Amino acid sequence: MFKKIIVILITTFTLIVNVHAGSDGELVLKKNEPSEIKDCSETFNKASFALNQGLDKVIFKPISSVYRVLPSPVKTGVSNSLNNLSNVVTIPNNILQGEFALAGINTGRFLINTTIGVLGLIDVATYLGFNEYVKEDYGQSLAVAGVGPGCYLVLPVLGPSTMRDTIASMTNFVGGDPWYNVTVRNDTHYFSDIDYYASKVTGGVDFRAKNFDSIENLEKNSLDFYASVKSLYLQDRQQRILNSKKIIETQDDSDWEEIETQ
Repeated sequence: MFKKIIVILITTFTLIVNVHAGSDGELVLKKNEPSEIKDCSETFNKASFALNQGLDKVIFKPISSVYRVLPSPVKTGVSNSLNNLSNVVTIPNNILQGEFALAGINTGRFLINTTIGVLGLIDVATYLGFNEYVKEDYGQSLAVAGVGPGCYLVLPVLGPSTMRDTIASMTNFVGGDPWYNVTVRNDTHYFSDIDYYASKVTGGVDFRAKNFDSIENLEKNSLDFYASVKSLYLQDRQQRILNSKKIIETQDDSDWEEIETQ
């Protein structure tokens, strides 16, 4: 019950923020370039951003610093396992976007890596010649369907997002994420809530460690770190929606390897 209340509160808050954002309500139904997406609740967003920075310095940065020194095979195995697990959300979104052949390929990838690859620790499918894996989510599916991003949001703990992507992410909690279903919603003898949340925390640490130097240099070289992160996130998100290979340049540094909201 408590978890359902949290989901409802997040969804309600998102709607309220964007309804009262001013005269830009039409943005919700428009396709926008990253530069056109409005920061309708900038005061709240900057407060959330400051909170997230504080949590990063106290929790994620120290943990990721330790994680970085682990042997490369260990880190690769963790990343492979997390990518493999994300297939359970990518595959239904491939179908929603009409990419049926890709859905079949990713299903094969998931089955091979989960079995022969020992729960995804080894990316056997890539060795066998499968195409490069590209994650998809419900926010991307809404975008493909023509739903615009709405206002830019920075969620406490979760980080950058948009109105569309925040609402779309709620799908994961109402049946759209099989991993959530078998862990949190329907505890089994094999999995529990802890497994789901541990995978999310591990994903956050893995992301922070991969992009450790990029984030540090971006903060160091940015006149406005908030604006830089916002611009980078929105550009990256747009490229993912378009399934583009275009590289986004940051200030005097390599790109973030991966930017996620789900």
